[in-house]
Order: sequence, then structure tokens, then C-alpha cells
Amino acid sequence: MGPHPAVAAIRLAVRRVLHDLLTEHHRAPAPVTHTPSHEHPPSSRPRSSREVPPPPPLVLVACSGGADSMALASALAFESPKLGIRAGGITVDHGLQPGSDARAAEVVQRLRELGLDPVDSVAVTVGRTGGPEAAARDARYAALDTAAERHGAAAVLLGHTRDDQAETVLLGLARGSGIRSLSGMAAVSGAGGRYRRPFLELDRQTARKACMVQSLPVWDDPHNADPAYTRSRLRHEGLPALEKALGKGVVEALARTAQLSRDDADALDSWAGQAEATVRDAAGLLECAKLYALPPAVRRRILRRAAIAAGAPAGSLFARHIEEIDRLITGWRGQGAINLPGKVVAQRQGGRLVIRQG
Repeated sequence: MGPHPAVAAIRLAVRRVLHDLLTEHHRAPAPVTHTPSHEHPPSSRPRSSREVPPPPPLVLVACSGGADSMALASALAFESPKLGIRAGGITVDHGLQPGSDARAAEVVQRLRELGLDPVDSVAVTVGRTGGPEAAARDARYAALDTAAERHGAAAVLLGHTRDDQAETVLLGLARGSGIRSLSGMAAVSGAGGRYRRPFLELDRQTARKACMVQSLPVWDDPHNADPAYTRSRLRHEGLPALEKALGKGVVEALARTAQLSRDDADALDSWAGQAEATVRDAAGLLECAKLYALPPAVRRRILRRAAIAAGAPAGSLFARHIEEIDRLITGWRGQGAINLPGKVVAQRQGGRLVIRQG
């Protein structure tokens, strides 16, 4: 008899990601060692070369101790030895609740019991920029990046599920964000494709069921049920209300919307990248007339890229900023310069759009 369907599903999802990582690993250039010949003087000695197989890649799982990440850790521990992959884990102690250090120590112990090695616990200080949820997320990813670099990990697996994806799409919709925000979380993201999300096509209940049938201890973070947090309200009030009004399948539809939006956003980003060179003059300045001729979605992407290149922080550059710059092209009435985050200024001068540090 095979494993429970929930266990089989999480293992298959992880196996696919590990296969992808192995393929990428084997495509990477192998290090070369040189063997000197003793029949020639050092100045003219020929060198024979032989390729050294790269060491097995290390994959880390980011684990909070919750059902999603514990299911992910168990699947990684099961699948990695069969593929010759080293597997470790990391848990981040945000220090936001009493006893968080003890909780992190418990997670470390559970990961080691699964056979993962190395396993780290990293304590972080959560700031206030962007609100508590965004600040905690920023601190967490900074810690994961540091751990991955310290251990030389090929990837870090994250336990985000289809339910998390649906929530992310709705949050983007509520903010009035563009199509890139509606595309939710990517299956592969981060520098060099560091972060991998195997569970984006699996629901939260599958992960929880997999933990239950494997008798894996699970910690339910009280913040996930705290109505003070936007995502928590959406999870426990917003999505159930939508399903009651629209019927089952809302989560699946939102996740599908994320993928379709991502495909569209990728295509528009590519178009904008190609079009940017055609709307600059010999001095590299953006020509307003040529920008005006472009579709708005392409033009605004070029404007955003130009603002970021000039020094505007991407995380602080919102749709309203881009709309204001866009009006210098589509609604020109002699208006003055536009002040952007990062002390960047955008202004129209002689038919050219100049975006630079003020």
C-alpha cells in the first residue's frame, strides 16, 4: 500500500522541484583542475585539465513549525536522499511573542529528527517600516538570504500554498495594484532563483492532512488568527464570505488568475524592455512623443524602470507616482517637476522626459 494521498501529493510536488534543481545544477560549469607536466620547465609546462563533478547541492527548507512548512520539511527529508541531494533547514525567530526562542528550539529539534542537516535557528529584530506584516517579512527574507549564502545552498524551499496565493491576489486587488501585484507569488523567485514554492498548486488542508497522518507535531501561530492582521482577517472572514456568496472554487480561481496575470505581466515587461531603446534619443533621454505612441501598459513600465534606475526605491514607488509621471507625457500643460521617493525628480524639458536625482 502506498502513502496517504496527501503525503503522496506533497512528496510529488517536492520531487518535481528537486528534479528541476538537479537539472540546473548539472548544467552549471564544472570546476576544472589542472595537472602540471614535469617534463617541461615551469615557464612552458603544458597543463592537462579534467572536470571535477560538482558536489551535491544543498537545499534548505524554511520552517516555522506550522503545518505547511512541516509538511514541506518532511517531504524534503524523504525525497532528497533518493536524488543525492543534501537537505537542511532554517527557522526564523521573529521575537514577536513570549517564548519564541523556545519555540524555535523545538522546530530545530523536529527538523533534526527528520534527518535534516544543517539546521539553524536565526533570531531577527523586526522593524516598523511598512507595517508589522511587511517588516516581519523583510526581516525573515533577509535572514534566509544570509543563511543560504553562509551554507552555500542552491535553494530555499517555502511552504506557501494555493490558499496563500489566493490571499495575496486579493490583497493586491484591494490595494488597487497593477497586474504584477495580481500575479501573486512566483514559483521561483529571489536572486538566482533562490526561493522555490512547491505547494502553490496544493491547498492548505492537504499539507495539514499530510502532517496528521505522519504524526508530525504542528504549531499554529496565534498571529494567523489575530484579526489585527489584514491577512488574518482575509483568511478567516473575507475568503469564507466570498465562497458563501460565489460558491466553492474561489481559491482555485484566484490562484489561476495569479498565473494568467503573471504570464501577461512577463510579456508586457519583455515588450517594455525591448521598446525602451527605441524611445531614447542619442543622449539617452526619453522622448515624450515616442513614449506617447506606446500602449499605456508598456509606457508606464518604461517610466517605472527609469525611475528605479535614477534611484527611486522600488518598494516605495507606487502606481500614483507613475501616473503623475505619465501625465507629463499624456496631459502636458506646463506643470512642474514631480518629486518621487529617493529624492528623484521627473520633469519635462524640451520634449524630453528627464528623471534624475534632485
